[in-house]
Amino acid sequence: MDIIKIQYIIIVLVLLIIALAIVKSRKKEFKVDSNRLVNFLGGRENIIDCEVNKSRFIVTVKDVKKVNKEAIQKMGAQGIVEIENQLKIILGEGAYHLKKYIDDLNK
Repeated sequence: MDIIKIQYIIIVLVLLIIALAIVKSRKKEFKVDSNRLVNFLGGRENIIDCEVNKSRFIVTVKDVKKVNKEAIQKMGAQGIVEIENQLKIILGEGAYHLKKYIDDLNK
């Protein structure tokens, strides 16, 4: 009976390690994606202001011509609406992470 308990404990530990590795790797990938998204928005110096409203990332840019909307869509944006120099990008949960990433860049 003790051997079976030990086997279950080992299995649970292995599954926890795998889960932690997956979470950690996704965080690293998102930073890279955030960096690419900032570049697709024309770079940090092109971003005037940004905010998040649920799953939408709302960004005001200096020059909309510098924004690569096609590349943003290919990265997984579910939609982009352009009004003058403001873009509303539907990113899902990634919107909050991108906002935090841009805020950290501006510190």
